[in-house]
Amino acid sequence: MSNDEKLVVKSVHLYPLENGKLHHTDKFEMLHQETPRAILRRAQPFHLVVNFSGRGYDPEKDSVQLIFSYGLRPNVIKGTKGVSTVTEKKTEDENAWYARLVGKDESSMNVEVRSPPDTPVGLWKFQIETRPKDDPSAKPKSFTYDDKIYILFNPWAKSDQVYMSDERLLDEYVLSDVGKIWVGPYNSSRGREWVYGQFDDAVLPAIDLMLSRTNVAPVNRGNPIYVTRAISKIVNSNDSDMGVLTGRWDGKYEDGTPPAAWTGSVPILEEYLETQNEVKYGQCWVFAGVVTTVCRALGIPCRPVSNLVSAHDANASLTIDRYYDTEMELLDFDPTNPEGEDSIWNYHVWNDVWMARPDLPKGYGGWQAIDATPQETSDGVYQCGPASVEAVKCGVIGFNYDVSFLLSTVNADLVRWKEDTTDPNNYAKIDSNKYHIGRMILTKKPWIYDPNGDRDREDITEIYKNKEGTKAERLTLLNGVRASERAKRFYMLPTKSREEIDFELVNLDVVNLGETFSVTVNIHNRSDKEKTVQAVLSAASIFYTGIKAHVVKKATGDFKVAPKAKEMLRLTVKPEEYVDKLVEYCNMKIYAIATVVETNETWGEEDDFQVLKPNLDIKVIGNPVVNKPISVKFSFKNPLKTTLTNCKFHYAGPGLVRNTAISYRDVLPEEEVKLESSLTPQRSGKQKLVATFSSKELVDITGSANIEVFDEEE
Repeated sequence: MSNDEKLVVKSVHLYPLENGKLHHTDKFEMLHQETPRAILRRAQPFHLVVNFSGRGYDPEKDSVQLIFSYGLRPNVIKGTKGVSTVTEKKTEDENAWYARLVGKDESSMNVEVRSPPDTPVGLWKFQIETRPKDDPSAKPKSFTYDDKIYILFNPWAKSDQVYMSDERLLDEYVLSDVGKIWVGPYNSSRGREWVYGQFDDAVLPAIDLMLSRTNVAPVNRGNPIYVTRAISKIVNSNDSDMGVLTGRWDGKYEDGTPPAAWTGSVPILEEYLETQNEVKYGQCWVFAGVVTTVCRALGIPCRPVSNLVSAHDANASLTIDRYYDTEMELLDFDPTNPEGEDSIWNYHVWNDVWMARPDLPKGYGGWQAIDATPQETSDGVYQCGPASVEAVKCGVIGFNYDVSFLLSTVNADLVRWKEDTTDPNNYAKIDSNKYHIGRMILTKKPWIYDPNGDRDREDITEIYKNKEGTKAERLTLLNGVRASERAKRFYMLPTKSREEIDFELVNLDVVNLGETFSVTVNIHNRSDKEKTVQAVLSAASIFYTGIKAHVVKKATGDFKVAPKAKEMLRLTVKPEEYVDKLVEYCNMKIYAIATVVETNETWGEEDDFQVLKPNLDIKVIGNPVVNKPISVKFSFKNPLKTTLTNCKFHYAGPGLVRNTAISYRDVLPEEEVKLESSLTPQRSGKQKLVATFSSKELVDITGSANIEVFDEEE
C-alpha cells in the first residue's frame, strides 16, 4: 500500500454540548464557550466523529485505534491509559474501554465510545492512530486531539461506585448550584445562603490544581474513597500542600476576606486558581461550601451537614470534659490533657458524600462524612473521613476512616469534674449529661429553596444517631467505648447521684440585639430538710467554636432553700452590659453550677444562644428579562448604636451575575442602609441571588431572593 493510500485523520468532533446533555454536564459554562471543552462522565457512552483527508475508512483494510491517556506516565494496566480499536461489535466487558462503529460515509466515521466505571477523574489526552490491517507492524499515522477532555464520576451509572439509585436526588446533590448551610446555636439556627457555582468555568481548573497538590496517585483518582479523603485535606491549608483556604476564628481578617462576607465558593476558587496560593479566610461552613462545590463538580453526590451543639473531642475519650476548681470556677484548660482541651462548638458543619464502600462489610455504604475544617489530625495530617454514617450510628469505631471522631462529635457525653484532693485522680466526676451534644443535625431538603424561612430544612439526626436517651442510643455509644481503652477509663467512673434537689437551667430561645435577657435556674428541694446552695451564674460572649471571648456578667452566692420548696435564681443582663463585648456572629453562652453544701451534690449546665441581627432585604425592580439590565435594592437597619466602618456588600447568583463586591460608606448608628445596583440576567428560569453585608463592627448580615427570569421578547 503506497503512502497516499494510507488512512489519515483530518479532524475529530466530540460534540461537547450534545454529549453533555446525555451526560448531565450541559450546565458547565465550558460547554457554552466559543471553543467548548468536552466534559464527559465515565461508564457512559459518548459519540465522536472522525473526519479523514483523502479516502474514507474501510473496515476490511484499516485499523483505527483510539488512545486515551491520563497523567505523566499513562499505563494500561493501572487504568491511566485506555486503548480501544474501533470495531462494529459492542464489547460485553464493562470494565474495559470500547469503541464501536455506528456509521460512516465517504470521508468520516461515527464512533460510540465508553470508558470503564473506575476511570480516574480529571483531564485526559486523546489520540487516534491508523494503520493498515495487513501490516500491523507498520508505523501508525497519529492524530492528537487539540484539547484535553474532562472525565467525571457518574452517579447515574449503576456500575459507578458513586451511583445513587434515586435519580431525582441527583438534581439536588449534584446539579443544584445554590443552596443553604445551617449555622447558629440550637435555638436560633438559620439556613445561610450559599452559591456553590460548580458549573462556573473556574471550578474544574481549580479542582485540577487541587488534585495535583494531593498525594493521590493518578491510578487512585477514580476511587471516591481516596478522592474525597484528599478533598477533606486540600480544601484547608493547614498542611504544607498549598490547600485552598486558611481558617481563622479570632475576628481578625484585615489581610483577607472575613468568612461571613463570602457569598459562595466561586470567588474563593477563582482567587486560588489565579494566585496559586491559599485564600484567606474560612470557617467551617465556608470549608463545607467549597467541598460541596468540588464534589458536585466532580460528580460525587454531596451535601453540607450542620451539627447543632457539636463536640470537639481532643483526647479520643468519647466525652467532653469540663473541669472546675474547689471554688466552682471553670478551668480554661484540661489538667489531664496538656496537648489540648475539649470544646463544644455552637454548631459545626461538615459534608456527606455518597458512595459504595467495598472496603467495608455490607451495609456501610451510602452517606459518608468528610470534614475539611482542620481540627484534629488523621494519619498525621488535617483530614477527616470518609466515615460511614451507618458506622457512626452503630458505634463501629474500627472502620476507616475517623468514625470515632465523628461519633464523639454527634454523641459524646458532656462530663463535669470538680477538684477533689481525696479522689485518686484529683478530680471527682460530678455530672454526666447524655443529651447535650448533637441536639439536631440538619441539611437542606431536596428540591426546595425558601429564601425567607426554613421550609427547606431537613432534620437528619436519626441517620447519625438513635434517639437520645433510648437503649439503642446508649448501646451504640458504649459499643464505641468498649473499643477504646481511653474511653473506658472515663466511662467506668461512677457519677455522683443527686437524690434530694433538682436544678434546671432555662434555655433562651430568641434574643434580639438590644434586648435584655436573663440567666435563670429553677431549683426544687424535694427533701424534708432545708438545704444550703452555693451557686455561680454567668454569661459570656463566645466565638462559635465555643472559645470564650469576654465574661459579660457573673454572680455568686449562698442561699437557703426551704423543705419541699421551689426557688428561682436569676441573673439579668442589660444591652449596655453585653453589646460592646459581642464578637462576630453575636454568640453567647450562659453557665450555671451549684453545690448543695450538706451533701456536696454538685450540678452544672450551660446553654448557647445567639443575639439575632436583621436580615438583608432584597427587592428586584421591574421584570427580569435575559440580557436586559434590572435594578436590585438591598436594605437593612443598623441595629447598633455604633458607626459601621469598612462596609462592603457582596452579591452573586448563577445565571444572574458573577460575584460582585461594592464598597459602601460608613453607616451611622441605627441608620437605615440602602444600596441600589444593577445586573443583567444571562439565563431564563428560576434563579437565586445571594447577598452579604460586612463591616468591621458588624458581620453576617445576609439575604437571598428567588428571581424568575424570562426569555427576551420577540
